[in-house]
Amino acid sequence: MTDTDPATESRATPSDTAPGTPPAWYARPAAREWTCAPAPAEVRAFHATLPEYAPTPLTELPPLAAELGVGRVFVKDESARLGLPAFKALGASWAVHRVLAERASDTPVELVTATDGNHGRAVARIARRLGLRAHVFVSQGVHPGAAAAIEGEGARVTRVAGDYDRAVREAATAARAEGSVLVQDTAWEGYEEVPARIVEGYSTLFAEVDGQLADAGAGAPDLVAVPVGVGSLAQAAVTHYRSRGARGPALLAVEPTGAAPGLASLARGESVTVAAGETVMAGLNCGTLSGLAWPVLRDGLDAAVTVPDAEALAAVRDLAALGVSSGPCGAAALAGARAALTGAGAGGRRAELGLGAGATVVLLSTEGREANPHGVV
Repeated sequence: MTDTDPATESRATPSDTAPGTPPAWYARPAAREWTCAPAPAEVRAFHATLPEYAPTPLTELPPLAAELGVGRVFVKDESARLGLPAFKALGASWAVHRVLAERASDTPVELVTATDGNHGRAVARIARRLGLRAHVFVSQGVHPGAAAAIEGEGARVTRVAGDYDRAVREAATAARAEGSVLVQDTAWEGYEEVPARIVEGYSTLFAEVDGQLADAGAGAPDLVAVPVGVGSLAQAAVTHYRSRGARGPALLAVEPTGAAPGLASLARGESVTVAAGETVMAGLNCGTLSGLAWPVLRDGLDAAVTVPDAEALAAVRDLAALGVSSGPCGAAALAGARAALTGAGAGGRRAELGLGAGATVVLLSTEGREANPHGVV
């Protein structure tokens, strides 16, 4: 790995959502020179053994390419992943598989986790399929429909009067009980192995994108836009594209204006916690980055941008009109690409991303409308 000092190679602008003003923005083009080790090759082989497995669509949308001023735009549609309306089951299934394989006892366990929506349902579905119990702590602000869907998987749900970080703390406490295993998609000191497995699980998504782009005659992407909550999916994206030993695509993190620990941390050069406000992007409403994700994002992300709820919801509607089911978190990728590539100051941002008129852009739509009906009409 190569070392860089983000504090000397970054640029950030203050948050401002007034029409016609630049978005909150961070850029460090030197990230494309950083390298790391790849995810384990056996992850996709494991997913291929699951009865529900099939690659999710990579849909080309020429109208968006015209709007963004690039050559081609593809949307990775995660609205039907392993029978669920979001990508999270990729990470949870691999992590639970490894946890159970490494246990010395065959005694059934209860899977415990906290969620702001999709991860909890994925853990609950996996527990049901394996004949295990699940206990899911649901943070405040999660749509009642999303919480009901977790209960519909047979899980015991505890509603937390607080944000995602508090839900994680309560889940971690509950998981200390005998016969319980914490399956959390964020890491902290002393709790890193399971979150690392979850990140590994997401590598299947990017392997699919590689093959699908090749089939479309597009080659490697020039920009990949990733919605960011605790940063685990973005960590998987950086790991995938920075493990090839060659200058890869620009990687853009997209966060809600009211919950952007990634941009705040990148701008300061150290991981910081922010107060998570209210947002329709419930799955991204996190105040602290995963401890495993932070150093990878610090060194391997090219840029970060924040988007307000109104822009995420507009992207939901626009994607629906183009035939892609996306919830506010998934549509944040389009909203972020619009913020980065259009509007005031776009020329400078495009230059920092190294994007020309013929660029190929991949937007990760991480959830379908069913996953998070918050604010969607």
